[in-house]
Amino acid sequence: MNQIWWYQARAAGFVAYALLTGSVVLGLALSTRALGRRPRPAWLLDLHRWLGGLATIFVGVHLVALVADSYTHFGLTDLLVPFASSWRPSAVAWGVVGFWLLLAVEATSLARRHLPTRLWRLVHAASFPLFVASTLHVVFAGTDSAAPVVQFGMVAGAGVVAVLTVIRLWQLDTEPRSPTPAQSGAS
Repeated sequence: MNQIWWYQARAAGFVAYALLTGSVVLGLALSTRALGRRPRPAWLLDLHRWLGGLATIFVGVHLVALVADSYTHFGLTDLLVPFASSWRPSAVAWGVVGFWLLLAVEATSLARRHLPTRLWRLVHAASFPLFVASTLHVVFAGTDSAAPVVQFGMVAGAGVVAVLTVIRLWQLDTEPRSPTPAQSGAS
């Protein structure tokens, strides 16, 4: 029973990572039109948002459980400041960076109606480094990262994210650009 917080921290971390992966995959699928060109039901966008919000909640559970656990002795500074932890400082730092990026993406998503679209898009693009930082955190800090089911899940999720990211970048490169005032003859 002494290790209940440690098990809670590990489980919440894996659930948060799975939810984050699902949200990133669905967001990319929606933005690349991988689900088709016709208008999609609003519930798909709602699901994307719900997965991101739920991932944020599970990251919170992960952090609370780590502070409550007596095995690793994490304090708030260890979990909020990169490289402050004495336990696997680089691995934990990836998680700290991922946490701050997740908060930025989630906060701006919740405030999207009140933000300029360009600012929202810029911050939302932080989902890519967020996913990379979170993956590195799981690989290097996760005590279960050597388990075959964890490795399979991470490779599958990262593979889908990579493919959809390449498609999205290709689409950005091939999308027609609006002419600048000088190119359109306007002055």
